[in-house]
Amino acid sequence: MTLAGIELRYLITEMNKQVKDYYVSNIYGVSRNSLLFKLHHAEKPDLLIMFSTFGLWITGIKINQMEENRLIKRLRNDLLRSKITEIKQLGSERIVYVTFSGFDQEFILVGEFFGDGNIILCNKEMKILSLLHSIDVRHRKLAVGLNYIPPPSSGLNILEVTKENIEEIKTSSTPVVRWIGRTLGLPGKYAEEIIKMSNLDPNKLGNTLSDKEIEDIFQATRGLIDKVTTGDHDAYIIRDVKNSDVIPIPLGDMSVRTNTVKVSSFMEGLDSLFSENLLEHGKSSQSTTANQKITELEHKLEEQNKAILLVNERSSSISGVAKALLEISYTGVTSIEDPSISPLLNKYNSHTTRESGIFLINVNGEKIKIDPQSSIQAIASTLFNESKKQMRATDTINLEKKKTEKSLELVKKQASIAQDSIVFAVQKKKEWFERYRWFITSDGHLAIGGRDASSNSAVIRKHLNKNDMVFHAEIVGSPFFLLRESTEEDPSSVKEVAQATVCFSRAWRAGVYGLNAYWIKPDQVKTAAPSGQFIAKGSFVIEGSKNFVQVTTLQLAIGLYEKDESYLLMCGPPSAIKKHCIYFVTIEPSGVDMTEMARKVKLEFMKFKEKEEIVKAISLDDFIRMLPAGDSHIVEAGHGEAYD
Repeated sequence: MTLAGIELRYLITEMNKQVKDYYVSNIYGVSRNSLLFKLHHAEKPDLLIMFSTFGLWITGIKINQMEENRLIKRLRNDLLRSKITEIKQLGSERIVYVTFSGFDQEFILVGEFFGDGNIILCNKEMKILSLLHSIDVRHRKLAVGLNYIPPPSSGLNILEVTKENIEEIKTSSTPVVRWIGRTLGLPGKYAEEIIKMSNLDPNKLGNTLSDKEIEDIFQATRGLIDKVTTGDHDAYIIRDVKNSDVIPIPLGDMSVRTNTVKVSSFMEGLDSLFSENLLEHGKSSQSTTANQKITELEHKLEEQNKAILLVNERSSSISGVAKALLEISYTGVTSIEDPSISPLLNKYNSHTTRESGIFLINVNGEKIKIDPQSSIQAIASTLFNESKKQMRATDTINLEKKKTEKSLELVKKQASIAQDSIVFAVQKKKEWFERYRWFITSDGHLAIGGRDASSNSAVIRKHLNKNDMVFHAEIVGSPFFLLRESTEEDPSSVKEVAQATVCFSRAWRAGVYGLNAYWIKPDQVKTAAPSGQFIAKGSFVIEGSKNFVQVTTLQLAIGLYEKDESYLLMCGPPSAIKKHCIYFVTIEPSGVDMTEMARKVKLEFMKFKEKEEIVKAISLDDFIRMLPAGDSHIVEAGHGEAYD
């Protein structure tokens, strides 16, 4: 399946609506030709955008890396933390410009979704900084350092088609369905639908059409384009043996179509089908590479077996000649040049010869130097020694053969592992509180806290209710935490939220123990600064008395929390996590950085074999998001009280 220009216009319109104010938090290389952009927003769920050589779309599926992508390092260097400020299409062509802005810089990522496709990174002057495929053809050249030049236009912009454009069909003797597809640049499925909507014979010649029929074609064309581009969809996935497709609107007689699946949106259907294609490509690529290595090693093993067989045959032949000479010596023959020797050697496919004055016995092509003046017994001894020497050579070959067999076994195992490693995780719809720090207290109350200045502000401005308690620590760089629908009558919850507030503050990175946190009522928090004063983003004015809670320990736990048949990561004080989670890992300050700590925590979770597949599907980024800022180390791991 390839995208049509009108389908691409719909996708771009939808993405422009959704990516506003998001920034690029990470970029993953999925395959040689596909990249996954993770977009983050302080107050909205993360978005994933797949950028491939055959399309651009919002995805709910995160595919593990299958192949190296040559652009990934440069894109991460230039685009991380920048915002997507515009996505636009070049006319109705299958070419997209995605503009990234940030840090007083602007970059444009060009996607060409035709032919073999291409992904090209340019600066704002459209100078090429990096690209997937260099091009040098008659009408254009693409290479690093050159300015990006799009291919020559294919002609009519279908998005701006007029009746006058359609009237040109009168000058053509081409069948109407072929003329529409070729002239308007539409796939056959849409050209056929336009003819169906116009109630025309698809094979009717263009120059035989009436004005009324041309008007019908124009109205049908405009109607179809508007439906596809504006999102007036009723989408289906059509699975055929040879080719599968996603259609945004019903095409043809849907009642006679088999293997159709209705989907909630064209974007969802596209994501499903394109992601399947990516996975199949990855598995095929892994299989091809592995099969080549396996074939090479199997050939090497075959040659080593042949070599061992050949050496054994030579050794046996030489030994046979030696025995025959020894036996004939018992009859009184003393010289190798005796006339009776020649017939004997012939029986063993051997003979004597001289080369450059050197006397040799040739045994099945193996030439052995001997002294013709030596006795027959001495010559037989020389041949026996040569036979043993040949046999020793098989020891070396056998040693190499074992290495080859071990390598072959390893490659086959790695091929199987590589196949299994090509997996994907469906991005579940996150709970609203997952964009913040959060946990459930031992008493069953929800606690949420800010991650940074923006989310600190959102916690107070968007989620503070009159029955909440507001927590803050006595240190610069503390988050605000809310204990939802609770009072000081829940001492366990108060103590736990105070501990979380301190642990997620700068105290963790600095290793500062013995700090106080305090709680206040919602009406004590003022979002506006006093007249003539200024407060930073994420900060607020506190009025009235504070209720202090001493926090004696810096300790957090990450837990696997089961909710409505799905699984979430939760991080908070160990008492709360152990209470509600089926598995947990407890950490304290100092040790390794956040990325390495996330790896260690995930490995600990992987020991929980009953949920191993679930843990595998949780990304390392999700584990990193759970951790406090700074270094940490693991102190405990095990099953929580929710495990049964």
